[in-house]
Amino acid sequence: MTRVAAVDCGTNSIRLLVADCDPATGELVELDRRMTIVRLGQGVDRTGRLAPEALERTFAACREYAGAIKEFGAERVRFVATSASRDAENRADFVRGVLDILGVEPEVISGDQEAEFSFTGATKELTAHEHLERPFLVVDIGGGSTEFVVGEEHVRAARSVDIGCVRMTERHLVVDGVVTDPPTAEQVAAIRADIEAALDLAAESVPLSEARTLVGLAGSVTTVAGIALGLPEYLSSAIHHSRISYEQVREISGRMLTATHAERAAIPVMHAGRVDVIGAGALVLLAIMERIGASEVVVSEHDILDGIAWSIA
Repeated sequence: MTRVAAVDCGTNSIRLLVADCDPATGELVELDRRMTIVRLGQGVDRTGRLAPEALERTFAACREYAGAIKEFGAERVRFVATSASRDAENRADFVRGVLDILGVEPEVISGDQEAEFSFTGATKELTAHEHLERPFLVVDIGGGSTEFVVGEEHVRAARSVDIGCVRMTERHLVVDGVVTDPPTAEQVAAIRADIEAALDLAAESVPLSEARTLVGLAGSVTTVAGIALGLPEYLSSAIHHSRISYEQVREISGRMLTATHAERAAIPVMHAGRVDVIGAGALVLLAIMERIGASEVVVSEHDILDGIAWSIA
């Protein structure tokens, strides 16, 4: 066993996984997994820069994670940064801050690398489930981008496109600095048009229509699953490998896009940082299911973090 620490810093959240990994047996023993909403991508789509307050929120989380990594005695650490820091003009400030706190330089990976990690993390367990048809289509709906990966045991094709719950919310639902509550039909239609254009782009290099099992990752998908399951609180063990029908996703997506901020915030599984962006995230999932004709989505709590951990081990 090798004790590793993986950090995934996305547009909306930063997450840590400390685990013991055995590459020979494929066993991963989770010791600590945590997530903090930092909204690193705040305003990046509009300004092209990481906001000072967003950087400070992210660095505060890094200081907390540094303590956990030291406590568990991880032998190796890898920090992967995704969409927001890829797009920002001042990403050098971000790199320098992380290096000072954690002692490792963040790797600002490409969308294709992000997709590879996500696929490995999501499917390593699922390959043992013979009742699930191949190929898998893994979709990782993040804050700034969504990754599409098709493969069986290994990646066959991958593409990252710029549709994420934060990017779509900021682009179409924010008026004069305030999120429309609830959004208008015209705003929802504008989001949907962006999603459809991005799906056309993804389909140019990823055979979406060949997918036989849809696997959904990240907070938008797991939150939709928690709502569908009617959980009294966020329970990772209940959400992991749950199977949510198209009808459930359609109903929840419609509800999130017509509910007020207070109504969404009152949902037991809803993280405070997702209240304003869940509508856009659920709509991305719905559009994907409609595009490929999926009757259900298999929800995975194991994703890019687990893929990063395996890459270190």
